[in-house]
Amino acid sequence: MKRAMLVTLVATVLALAAVAAAPQAQPVQKVVFALNWFAVGDHAAYWVALEKGYYRARGLDVDLVNSKGSGDSIAKVDTGRADIGLADAVVVIPRVSQGAKIRIVGAVFDHTPLNIWTRKDTGITRPKDLEGKVLAAPPGDSQRQLFPAFAKLNGVDEARVTWLTIEPAAKFVALAEKRADAVPDYTTGQPFWEKAVGKDNLVRMPWSQFGFDVYSMSIFASEKTVAERPRVLRDFVAASYMGWRDVMQDPKAALAIFKKRVPDIDLSLIEPNMMLGLELMRTERYATHGIGWIERGKMCKTVELINTYMPGMPRKVGCDEVFTNDFLTKIEPPKR
Repeated sequence: MKRAMLVTLVATVLALAAVAAAPQAQPVQKVVFALNWFAVGDHAAYWVALEKGYYRARGLDVDLVNSKGSGDSIAKVDTGRADIGLADAVVVIPRVSQGAKIRIVGAVFDHTPLNIWTRKDTGITRPKDLEGKVLAAPPGDSQRQLFPAFAKLNGVDEARVTWLTIEPAAKFVALAEKRADAVPDYTTGQPFWEKAVGKDNLVRMPWSQFGFDVYSMSIFASEKTVAERPRVLRDFVAASYMGWRDVMQDPKAALAIFKKRVPDIDLSLIEPNMMLGLELMRTERYATHGIGWIERGKMCKTVELINTYMPGMPRKVGCDEVFTNDFLTKIEPPKR
């Protein structure tokens, strides 16, 4: 009897010890991710990561919310309405100068898609031609906010450029209906612009051809998230770049997921839009270091350009206060 009681007691102790030693399930972490725009091909990877459970496998409950440009997504993160966001690096930098507590934690496009779209009938072929013309964009649009730097770099008298304030979805209409002479928008938006303006009448002005080759679309987070939720941030970034890896590997499958998650998208436009974005990511840097890796030299040149040409900067920003690679897990792109 005593022996049986002893065996039972030992078994109970061992069982309790095993429970204590077993890893405890982590509580699900809510993450609000502020996209920079309405649904476009640049966002497919995050819906893929959601659909395939990459976020969930890391204990993350991710909510994707749209914004009206990089200025809007930055405002959401900086005020605590979102934890992590998607924004153009060249808008993040002046916002840091103005006191925003945010930091870039990974790149999306390794090459810049910054660009201005216009029509052949406007006669615009170079930045100087924008003088005396009307440009249209939402106030939070990254390129509208960055235009003063682009103008100064290219000798454009910004006072001679008129801005028409519009909603994001009205960009195409503004140019097509000739309410504006030019509209800043990424090169990846080409299929949307061809549909709106006509392929033969469409003219693009890539900023990289006029001295403005900088870091662009990036994932950023609040300093609060960086300091207080480092594991969540690292897991979110890794899952997101796994989504991008899968988009690169099988674009058709990614588009099917995107359409399932966001039924209103027009795949005839989203597909070429997404493929143009992927071309900006198929680089030796990403092949060597992983998707999203930021080259310090290029980022410092980006920061220097903004410090030099962007008006109204309260202070010059230091390169290393803008970004970090510390939250990156090496996610290799698929081999070509």
